[in-house]
Amino acid sequence: MKVGLQIPDFSTPRGPEALGRELAHVARTADDAGFEYIAVMDHFFQIAAVGPAEKEMLEAYTTLGYLAACTSHATLVTLVTGAFYREPGILGKIVTTLDVLSNGRAWLGIGAGWSEQESRGLGVRFPPVSERFERLEETLRICLQMWRGDEKPYEGRHYSLERPLNSPQSLSRPHPPIMIGGGGEKKTLRLVAQYADACNLFAGRDEGHKLDVLRQHCEAVGRDYDTIYKTAYYYFDAARGAQRIVDDLGALAEAGFDAAIGAVANVWDVTPLEVIGSEVIPVAADL
Repeated sequence: MKVGLQIPDFSTPRGPEALGRELAHVARTADDAGFEYIAVMDHFFQIAAVGPAEKEMLEAYTTLGYLAACTSHATLVTLVTGAFYREPGILGKIVTTLDVLSNGRAWLGIGAGWSEQESRGLGVRFPPVSERFERLEETLRICLQMWRGDEKPYEGRHYSLERPLNSPQSLSRPHPPIMIGGGGEKKTLRLVAQYADACNLFAGRDEGHKLDVLRQHCEAVGRDYDTIYKTAYYYFDAARGAQRIVDDLGALAEAGFDAAIGAVANVWDVTPLEVIGSEVIPVAADL
């Protein structure tokens, strides 16, 4: 079982003036402690589950580019990008750029998107839910075409690309792994079965049933279920004790998950990262 850090809150104790320095310290600590993934949300405003919209929120890919320079080992990923936030060709270039500059450590984390408030706030069109999923599927097709080096024109319902050139090409081959986030049983998990290398589900939200549904979608499209890397969003609270975390990770491993990625309580102190690195990650590796 692998362990990953997601950083959802950029309100540091010493404010924006210290944020760059403190974010680098957190990332380096996690990288050195053995965290396999470092992830950030891709939101324009802070989400209600974390705090009010006015709380600090950094742009995701600028942040991951910064973290690429601060780290050496961890995979870098958004958890997750809304497909309609950026034009697909530009998104493919962004992830490719991150992959090249991080020496092959980028993943594409993506979903249909859901936050209407932030989209309207910054003037990003917020499509109806059915269209958001159509755009997600077209985005996946376009990125995969670009990573194949196929420059033929792409004509879809929502996007038209005359020449989807991608140069330089990604270092990750055949392409940066694609993680689709979300547990929607009819559409999201079907897209995982068709296009993704990994999925991300919320721990504690009937995740076992969701994996059963994913297996059914894999059977329907002729995909080997075992080739999909299963990750769960899990909140790490070192104050509850390392053994409690190990027990929870063991339950996730037993259910069929390969990794747990999530926020770490009191992460700006970095001590919890060190505790997880020394007391949890070595044990989790054998789960």
